[in-house]
Amino acid sequence: MADVVRLGSVHSLRFSSSMLTVFSSNSNSLQPIFSPNHNNSDKGGYPVVHFSAPGSLSPFCLRPRKHFKVHAAVAETEQPKWWEKNAGPNMIDIHSTQEFLSALSQAGDRLVIVEFYGTWCASCRALFPKLCRTAEEHPEILFLKVNFDENKPMCKSLNVRVLPYFHFYRGADGQLESFSCSLAKFQKMKDAIALHNTDRCSLDPTNGLQEITLESLTAPKDSPAP
Repeated sequence: MADVVRLGSVHSLRFSSSMLTVFSSNSNSLQPIFSPNHNNSDKGGYPVVHFSAPGSLSPFCLRPRKHFKVHAAVAETEQPKWWEKNAGPNMIDIHSTQEFLSALSQAGDRLVIVEFYGTWCASCRALFPKLCRTAEEHPEILFLKVNFDENKPMCKSLNVRVLPYFHFYRGADGQLESFSCSLAKFQKMKDAIALHNTDRCSLDPTNGLQEITLESLTAPKDSPAP
């Protein structure tokens, strides 16, 4: 095993046990050699000390051990934005009109609640955790999240003029209800769920959605004349 002898406060030298025995017996006879024509440093800038012992044919040199610093970079995991979080498989993000129509058609007789929100809307952000808990409590209900800024033509065609805004759909009945709701008035959401989330079976679950077409949702409506 090698032992370490520290010189000064910065550099350290490594010696073998046999070399330490030589140093112990001949410590008074070892003489450092500094040649005026020799650069007493290695390529890394560390000083090199040459020693000569009586009876030795050539001097030997000692180089301090180099110290390396390792910098570990820890990658920070970017947290999802508040509107990117979902309560579970019954909460789906809608990115296009086609996705919206497909989700409604595939829901069958299942109650569908559509939330229209804005990423910049403080009221939407305040209500969202409560909506996620409601989705967890009602896995039988399908919740669709529609970003207003990503789907402006569709939102305007559906008369979404304030955020957050909600639509209720169900199979053959089509659109059941629509209203604006804030966190302070979340009881309105609970009452609507209690009213519409009842067991029912329709022979043609998608019949009530036939009036909602891709063309009708992508073409913005004209503003009413004053």
